[in-house]
Amino acid sequence: MDMTLNDSLIGSLLDGRYRVEERIAVGGMATVYKGTDTRLDRVVALKVMHPQFAGDPAFAERFIREAKAVARLSHPNVVNVFDQSADGGHAFLAMEYVPGRTLREVLADRGAFSVRAALDVMEPVLAALGAAHRAHLVHRDVKPENVLITDGGLVKVADFGLVRMTTQSEPSDSSTTTPGLIMGTVSYLAPEQIQPTGPTDQRVDVYAAGIMLYELLTGSKPYVGETPMQVIYRHLEEDVPPPSRAVPGLPPELDAIVAAATARNRDARPWDAVELLAALQRLRRGLTPAQLDAEPPASTHQPPRFAATEATSVLPAAPLMAERTAVLTPQRQGPPPLLPKRPYNEPPPLRKPMSPRSRRSVVWGGVLAAVVAVVAVLTYLLSGAVYAVVPSVLGQTQAQAAATLGGAGLRGSFSQAYSETVPAGQAISSAPGVGQKIRKSDAVKVVISKGPERISVPDVTGKPLDQAKQALTQARLTPGSTTEDYSPTVPQGSVISTTPAAGQQLAVNAAVSLLVSKGAPPVPVPDATGKPVDQAQSLLTGAGFKVALAADQAYSDTAPAGSVASQDVTGTASPGTTVTLTLSKGPQPVAVPDVGGMSQSDATKALTAAGFKVKTSGLNFFGLSSVSSQSPTAGTMTPKGSTVTIIF
Repeated sequence: MDMTLNDSLIGSLLDGRYRVEERIAVGGMATVYKGTDTRLDRVVALKVMHPQFAGDPAFAERFIREAKAVARLSHPNVVNVFDQSADGGHAFLAMEYVPGRTLREVLADRGAFSVRAALDVMEPVLAALGAAHRAHLVHRDVKPENVLITDGGLVKVADFGLVRMTTQSEPSDSSTTTPGLIMGTVSYLAPEQIQPTGPTDQRVDVYAAGIMLYELLTGSKPYVGETPMQVIYRHLEEDVPPPSRAVPGLPPELDAIVAAATARNRDARPWDAVELLAALQRLRRGLTPAQLDAEPPASTHQPPRFAATEATSVLPAAPLMAERTAVLTPQRQGPPPLLPKRPYNEPPPLRKPMSPRSRRSVVWGGVLAAVVAVVAVLTYLLSGAVYAVVPSVLGQTQAQAAATLGGAGLRGSFSQAYSETVPAGQAISSAPGVGQKIRKSDAVKVVISKGPERISVPDVTGKPLDQAKQALTQARLTPGSTTEDYSPTVPQGSVISTTPAAGQQLAVNAAVSLLVSKGAPPVPVPDATGKPVDQAQSLLTGAGFKVALAADQAYSDTAPAGSVASQDVTGTASPGTTVTLTLSKGPQPVAVPDVGGMSQSDATKALTAAGFKVKTSGLNFFGLSSVSSQSPTAGTMTPKGSTVTIIF
């Protein structure tokens, strides 16, 4: 029974714009329909989330993330997402409609691929994944169901529903996983997706691509089991067998590539899809036409007792698991492996005798078919005389790329650009992209890598800090941290040195740290108090200091008048510091006490207490006489330390 008859969405208009016309496929989380964008009058694919998931914020977030992720990619081997919206309880994506079949359907029809056909599919798949990886995106659900092959042979990768950023933090990644659940398709899960021991990265896609390559070469998956859990345990406990064990005669280099891509230890796999793509391209160039085009015999594998549903699965985690933008060129679009094969051991069908009328129909049918064939051949030949399909030149040198293009009847127009990922001298991209048609009279624009761009750190030694930062910015570097230190030669506030040092080669916008001078290191300041002015100035300038005289003078009981009474800088200071000297006016004058009529003893005590020296004059019989007079007289302002004479 055709279930589309009961689909209420058929014939409806989503968001007032997208008319739902036909169901294409049903997945684990969404249904895909063929539809029409009534505003732009173009055919689209509509991916509508299942109603049971529409109210779940995590699934809604995954839907939005898929739209944003694919929007970041501009690649001919990725199915474009045009729009993301919701209509009532229906969240949906409007995507590029790709007429054709999934790789799963092609595999079901023809079985194992020849090496050339397998590479013709895998190269564009890896180019698409490589573009995602270089944009820091991981697909996480690579499988034949998500690879579409158009009627014209173009290969496209679809369904980025489980995509995540490689810069996101894990372990939980709650936006895409639920504790106790495994997200993905069991036949293609990498061990680290089953038993998380840290963040998953682009190497899970490399693992799934390796499984898919094995499947293309042999016609079956490497792991089978009675239940999904048995398949999962085999991912954890067994290495993927070499494809040549199932298909004898396959090149041993293919066994090595499959083994590397599906290594249980992710550190042993290629770093990303770009590296795996480069390995396959090197392999292709080293194989003979006979090796590339050898048709595989019937698979010796038994039909799998269990084949995991190829829609995205959500399976309970086992108890054991709980314990434990570079621009990339789209790759080769070879002849589409779309025609179904008859099994190699299947005999041709028996023919029934034909009636005369049937024979006449066959004759006229043959004539008509011949006419159509002639027209098709002429059209093909005329098209081939004007147009050619752009071959892959990714990773080739300019000479190799020119030869590859020349072999396809094309010529190249070469330019250069810096690249952090593609080695110098190798092709980064081509325009038009691989698999696209171009007039033979036009040139294919090929960009050759100049290698990573590096900038020499400018010499900013001795420059003030703000000028040094400006010089680094103008050189397309980033001023980094700033620290300070003493320098006997570099003025305060100017740059002593940089880290890395001047002349070092750095990537664009790399940080450069600056060491800034606090001036010369401090030295002891000579003590000039009590010294004559000229001696004090010579002493301080000889030690590297500047000298200034205070406008006012000060009294001093210790420094003679005209000498240095005090200085404002003592201890240690940086050379060049100004030391201000205050000159002495001598001791401060005080009034002489009145000691008239006192005994010699009392008068001496009073004068000494006031800071004077005492001298006696006259006769003091038996110490009984009293002071009759004094000099200076009482009340006279006299400097301390002066002598006062008392007279008896």
